[in-house]
Amino acid sequence: MEQVNQASDQPKMNKLNSLLERVFKLSAHNTNPKTEMMAGLTTFVTMSYIMFLNPIIMSKTGMPFDGLFLATCIGAAIATILMGLYANWPVGLAPGMGLNAFFTFTVVGSMGYTWEVALGAVFLSGVLFVLMSVTRLREWMLDSIPMSLRLAMTAGVGLFLGFIGLRFTGIIIPNPDNALALADLSHFGFGKFGPEAPALGFLSFLLIAVLSYRNVFGAVLIGIATTTAIAFLMSAVLPVDFFVVAEEAKAWAPATGFVVFPSDGLLAVPDFAALEPIFWKADIMGAMEVAMIPVIVTFLFVNMFDTAGTLMGVADRAKLQDKDGNIEGLSKSLKADSVSSVIGTAVGCPPVTSYVESAAGVSVGGRTGLTAVVIGVLFLVGMFFLPLAKMLPGFAVDGALIYVSMLMMSSLAKIDWEDLTEYAPAVCTTVMMAFTFSIANGIAFGFITYTVLKVGTGKSDQVSKGVWALTALFIAKFAFLN
Repeated sequence: MEQVNQASDQPKMNKLNSLLERVFKLSAHNTNPKTEMMAGLTTFVTMSYIMFLNPIIMSKTGMPFDGLFLATCIGAAIATILMGLYANWPVGLAPGMGLNAFFTFTVVGSMGYTWEVALGAVFLSGVLFVLMSVTRLREWMLDSIPMSLRLAMTAGVGLFLGFIGLRFTGIIIPNPDNALALADLSHFGFGKFGPEAPALGFLSFLLIAVLSYRNVFGAVLIGIATTTAIAFLMSAVLPVDFFVVAEEAKAWAPATGFVVFPSDGLLAVPDFAALEPIFWKADIMGAMEVAMIPVIVTFLFVNMFDTAGTLMGVADRAKLQDKDGNIEGLSKSLKADSVSSVIGTAVGCPPVTSYVESAAGVSVGGRTGLTAVVIGVLFLVGMFFLPLAKMLPGFAVDGALIYVSMLMMSSLAKIDWEDLTEYAPAVCTTVMMAFTFSIANGIAFGFITYTVLKVGTGKSDQVSKGVWALTALFIAKFAFLN
């Protein structure tokens, strides 16, 4: 009987393999369904931390955590499946790290806009990205911006994220004398934003870094899970009064322990009603004011350059270049990425962008869009893990934030450190992003510094028309909008 069932299943498998071959051209890319599926699983596990980290960051705008968790999964799934089916690339997409922090802490936090207006700015930047992707404007812009500033944007976003991660874990705290100070690492308790444990937050980062260096599968998730388990054991063993409760947390801090296991388990059927408060709530008209131009430009630039760099890096690893160095399907992949940012706005996501973690799947053989489709389907499965996301303590997940920041800052190694007119603007961009708590300000200072140094050292011929125009825009911003 078993042999009969196997025989009857064979034609179905042949039809499925034939369909996959037609859609994804597996043979032409020297791959097969099994390899592509394993690659998709590898990339998903590597980048799945975004499901937990993005809601933690963006919920500080007042957006509901449950809705943000579903939005992150849905936005990532739609974008990644689109990338796979349209561009046939093995790339995973999700809400961009750094851009979600800029959205939360700069646009909403520092500038005082509502999250609806911030989403409007994301929508407009996405539309501009789409227009640039279907015209030659994209190539002109990519060629106009010097490589040193493009690398600095990535590094600056990394330093910005690192600062946020250190602050959220409680490793650094405000200080009235010199702005910042090291916290009491032995502190365990509850603060304004949730459980606080700087020592465990730093342990999470160290675990993730060591495991990643050793190429351990699922290093980020293992680091988060291990730190959470330690916190859970502390909660079970230590008395409740061991955990210090800050004044602003006394109204909500639980009396049952430090980290509480969900009473209904770690899985739950998604409640899509949680999306209603944020679904298509972008205030596009509110974002159409002069003061929002730098914000829209920042979303556009960081998204575009990060996407271009990620896609070209993945193309190189996946051997998607022909003998002349042309990248197969690059135009389609950029279009898919740009359209994803617009679609993601509908469910309440910051700019959705390609993830460099896609290289993990490529390294185990992912070569086609089937890898991306698998990633997208796994993000949909991730929607069932909302109770787990709500249980994870912020300091455990923030360790991943610090780790990601370190990866992004490594781009500084590619800068020409022999030329002051190249490295000084890059350093200025990087440092000012973190110290002014604004990616937009960092980019502005970098462009102004670059132009002035090039002109002042007799190298004005190296300043492109695009850089001149943007420098003038940023000077006008500081002169009239601050």
